[in-house]
Amino acid sequence: MVAHLLKLKLLLLRNSLRRSTWQLVGVILGGLYGLGLLGLIVAGLISLGALDLDLIRTVVVLGGSAAVLGWLVIPLIASGVDMTLDPARFVTFAVPMRQLMTGLALGGVIGIPGIVTLIAFLTLTLTWIRYPASAVAAVVCAVCAVLLCIVGSRLITTAGTALSSSRRFKDLSSTVAIIPLILLGPIFAGITAGFQNSPEFAGELANILAWTPLGVFVAIPADLAAGDALVALARFAIGIGTIGGLAYLWHKSLSHALVTPPYNAVTRKGAGNLGLLARFPGTPTGAVAARALTYWMRDPRYAASVIVVPLLPVLLWFISRDSGDLFLLNYLGPITAFLLAWSISADISYDNTAFWLHLSAGVSGRADRAGRTLALLVFAAPVVLVFTVAPLWLSGSLADLPMMLGLSLGALLSGAGFSSVLSARYTYNVPLPGESPFKTPPGTGFSMLAVQGLGWMVLMVLLLPEIALAIAYLLTGNAVFGWLTLLAGVVLGTAVLIGGIRLGGAWYDKRGSELLQAVSVNK
Repeated sequence: MVAHLLKLKLLLLRNSLRRSTWQLVGVILGGLYGLGLLGLIVAGLISLGALDLDLIRTVVVLGGSAAVLGWLVIPLIASGVDMTLDPARFVTFAVPMRQLMTGLALGGVIGIPGIVTLIAFLTLTLTWIRYPASAVAAVVCAVCAVLLCIVGSRLITTAGTALSSSRRFKDLSSTVAIIPLILLGPIFAGITAGFQNSPEFAGELANILAWTPLGVFVAIPADLAAGDALVALARFAIGIGTIGGLAYLWHKSLSHALVTPPYNAVTRKGAGNLGLLARFPGTPTGAVAARALTYWMRDPRYAASVIVVPLLPVLLWFISRDSGDLFLLNYLGPITAFLLAWSISADISYDNTAFWLHLSAGVSGRADRAGRTLALLVFAAPVVLVFTVAPLWLSGSLADLPMMLGLSLGALLSGAGFSSVLSARYTYNVPLPGESPFKTPPGTGFSMLAVQGLGWMVLMVLLLPEIALAIAYLLTGNAVFGWLTLLAGVVLGTAVLIGGIRLGGAWYDKRGSELLQAVSVNK
């Protein structure tokens, strides 16, 4: 049965490659990339064996821990990467659990990631060739480390498949997954700074990881080379115990998945509970605002725009901390206003075919534009005000508040007005409803860059009066220019907002059927 499962995976892979030429090209390119990467890893590990014992141990433990962590993390952010042997497909077959788990585990090695990982871990034998006992142990530890990767990855995939049947969990996980990607720069910079500022940082980190499941197996040959047989035995016990625990949890999760079909619970609400529709005016504008705000709260594609907002202070602080001047952090309000206002520039594109609801209901273009803008301002206005006042208060620069408020309100109001025009005139492919916000639909690149690039330039032109007055205030220090910036932001921003809603509404009324046809193409 195990051999049959392995043969089945090979057949599925072969058939998928025959079905799509581009998929075959992708696999070939991926294979070439994997071979190149594997060659570098093998050459590096072989040459590493001639260095000092402590350095070998540090590099091997850090690299091995990173490999194991990758196998555990990737299924969390890229579910469905390899589902050729999806456990759900075996529900109707009476495959013994032990044989099924063995087949799925061995099947996980079949593929570019599995083969590269296995060969890389086995190459550690050549790294420790100067220490015969360590070289022999490296073979056993390499197999155990790969087994840990596969079992842990399969456990996460099986558990995630059951959880992903819940729409709420799927939306939440898609949203939360954005956070580490946004903070990827500061995270890597922090790790790099740790290595640069403390020569012992790498060794201390390796010592910690060597006692965790991530690094126990790759640390054992180093212990034997140093003559610490008891420590090596203790680490081996931790590693084997971890594999056993993960296998037990995988067994339980897989047993549950094979007998319990996915169930997507429906939220039951009491009669008459209209949600946000009951909290907005009973007008077309109010109805559109309630619907749009519901999307902001529940659609992960919109959440991707919102979740970056609380992380902006961290990013701006990280960018400006090296210079020792947190001047850029004072502009948190205007930057946030600019980004939030721009976030509704693709509202109709995100609606996709649901846009027909607005057309069939006879919602006027002005009501549609005003409703979407109102939904944005409900949460954007308080956030922008807090992000404008708080940095100035913390830095003791409240004298700049009128100028900063002018820039922030101008960017928010003018940006919302311009976005109301842009989304009624231009559309481009975006991730479909229910899809990951990370997905890039085909044919999106050039059109999206063109619309966004030119749109940002036009919006900056609209903000030139506020920017010019702000520069005059910064150069002269005259408070009059600060108050003029505030006045220009409120007056000109309101004018652009009203004009944008009217012009966007006129284009909406004229091009409603064309907009529906354009957004319906992306299916």
